[in-house]
Amino acid sequence: MLLGLDPEQREVATTLRGPVCVLAGAGTGKTRAITHRIAYGVRSGMLMPASVLAVTFTNRAAGEMRGRLRTLGAGGVQARTFHSAALRQLQYFWPRAVGGELPRLLERKIQFVAEAGARCRIRLDRNELRDVTGEIEWAKVTQTVPADYPAAALKAGREAPRDLAEIAQIYGTYEQLKRDRGMIDFEDVLLLTVGVLQDRHDIAEQIRAQYQHFVVDEYQDVSPLQQRLLELWLGDRDSLCVVGDASQTIYSFTGATPDHLLDFRTRYPQATVVKLVRDYRSTPQVVHLANGLLGQARGRAAEHRLELVSQREPGPDPVYAEYPDEPAEAEGVAGRVRDLIAAGVPAGEIAVLYRINAQSEVYEQALADAGVPYQLRGAERFFERAEVQKAVLALRGSARSGGSDDPLLQDVVELPSQVRAVLSSTGWTTEPPTGSGAVRDQWESLAALVRLAEDFARSRPGVTLADLVVELDERRAAQHAPTVQGVTLASLHAAKGLEWDAVFLVGLTDGMMPITYAKTDEQVEEERRLLYVGVTRARHHLTLSWALSRAPGGRASRRPSRFLNGLRPGSAALGSRPGGPEAGAARKRGRRGPALCRVCGRTLTEAGEIKLMRCEDCPSDMDEGLYERLRDWRAGQSKLQGMPAYCVFTDKTLMAIAEAAPGEAGQLSMISGVGGRKLERYGADVLAICAGQEPAGADPDDA
Repeated sequence: MLLGLDPEQREVATTLRGPVCVLAGAGTGKTRAITHRIAYGVRSGMLMPASVLAVTFTNRAAGEMRGRLRTLGAGGVQARTFHSAALRQLQYFWPRAVGGELPRLLERKIQFVAEAGARCRIRLDRNELRDVTGEIEWAKVTQTVPADYPAAALKAGREAPRDLAEIAQIYGTYEQLKRDRGMIDFEDVLLLTVGVLQDRHDIAEQIRAQYQHFVVDEYQDVSPLQQRLLELWLGDRDSLCVVGDASQTIYSFTGATPDHLLDFRTRYPQATVVKLVRDYRSTPQVVHLANGLLGQARGRAAEHRLELVSQREPGPDPVYAEYPDEPAEAEGVAGRVRDLIAAGVPAGEIAVLYRINAQSEVYEQALADAGVPYQLRGAERFFERAEVQKAVLALRGSARSGGSDDPLLQDVVELPSQVRAVLSSTGWTTEPPTGSGAVRDQWESLAALVRLAEDFARSRPGVTLADLVVELDERRAAQHAPTVQGVTLASLHAAKGLEWDAVFLVGLTDGMMPITYAKTDEQVEEERRLLYVGVTRARHHLTLSWALSRAPGGRASRRPSRFLNGLRPGSAALGSRPGGPEAGAARKRGRRGPALCRVCGRTLTEAGEIKLMRCEDCPSDMDEGLYERLRDWRAGQSKLQGMPAYCVFTDKTLMAIAEAAPGEAGQLSMISGVGGRKLERYGADVLAICAGQEPAGADPDDA
């Protein structure tokens, strides 16, 4: 039973008494370790199969664990999800604890949430329904009652889809509807089980007599409600083995927290702690990148990160690919995928992973054009999404009316403007909604249709709305590719727990990774962990790519993800100053050596490039929003002082400022084009804008 286990896995397998905490990095064989632990205990006679309860978070993971245990001769062990184990106990004990039959289980709560909204005279569209439902689920797993929801949501920094008081009202009405109709939802299963075990000590003792040993996988994803249920199962015993990795905590928006994992030794000072760091999944090159990514992390989870050590033979270096625009990136990825398949890598062992589902369409199309089979995981096909179908239906209706006969389009000539007008009639806005969730996903899907119309009009001048509808129909038909052994297209969240021989991480630009609505330090760090999860899905081949602009011919204003700084070739570590400290010291002394590109290291000769401290062709790390705010401020100064805008600051100087985002006068003075006179006149305004504040404005008499 212990043959083939490494020393750390063997320690896990043979430590059968007392609390055990297994800190297991990605690819380190944690499932192998804990299943062998259970099986070793059963085969040695130290554990009775029926006395062990192993819990995890997905039916797939529970099924895999049951299969391994059967193979190892421990088929009598219960391996279930938290919900499955709780429901089984609740069904058995309900007649005794409460009387009668257990209320019916509500499979889909969204209809009840819709009815609750209607009773509260609050109209919710389909996407708001999904997001409000998510808020109710979060409240329940954090054991927050309706009256306390607004305060709890504010404290947790939730990006709520509606007014907090409205959600609390809907939440309360939803709970009343369930009670009136004798129904419970999945969160109630846990809540009611907790309630029964707290109130009925006889039932709690009967369950504790049945289950005496517990194993919890993916412990970093435990919610406060699940932790409470686990504590009630345990009672005053400590026969518990937990397995997790704080660096893979990516579901905090659902109530998951790594605190229970990180506080385990505080709760159990006598606990045995075993670290699994031998990575059997990925090559040394992939592992090196994963370690480097976490090496820049901050926060509590980062303090407990694991330094992985690859056990595989060396493989190819990760590929960093930069493209001029998104279609070129998708085509490049599709070409590389086709090459891998031709070289013998099965299509089912290749994945393209992105941050949000709205990014899938361009890769669906590129793979279809390349004749590569694919399958989407965790999302509908782009043209099968309800909001896209509704939008295409509206576009088709306007096209049939002849466009000009449609009152929406009477004064609109250009195709992209026509598409925006039609989509606006369905509730879409040109400005994205704040926060994340279903409303944002819907907006991103419709924004992708607008971009598609822009690209179509650019490639074929004079096209009509009817032509676009035909193009959309053809694109939808072309995407019915076989799904068997197809390349996986998935979001990073949907990829958790999976692995492939080759992984493509795409769209890695600031604003997408980290996502633009990640505002707090902890939210940004969770984005970093999400990228870490993506990197560690790869066994052998890993490609990381980004596009400098959205559409062909667009301004190359995007910058690669800040998480790659110091990791990709030619990039400086996060927080380093353009040109380095030596360059700054040389400027202070008034001496100039050769100016070197801070990205690729080439000697710069053009004045504009020297000002930016990078080649024109090298990727910009400019904050585009900051650049636009600086331009607006400059326009005001130009008008106020009656001088050309370039006399305030040139475009290149503004770009350099937006790239450096200086936080103090000394840093601003290092930028070419910001002399002492301009620093004195405009420095306070510029620094205020860089800090996200409103500038005080310059006095025209000072000019």
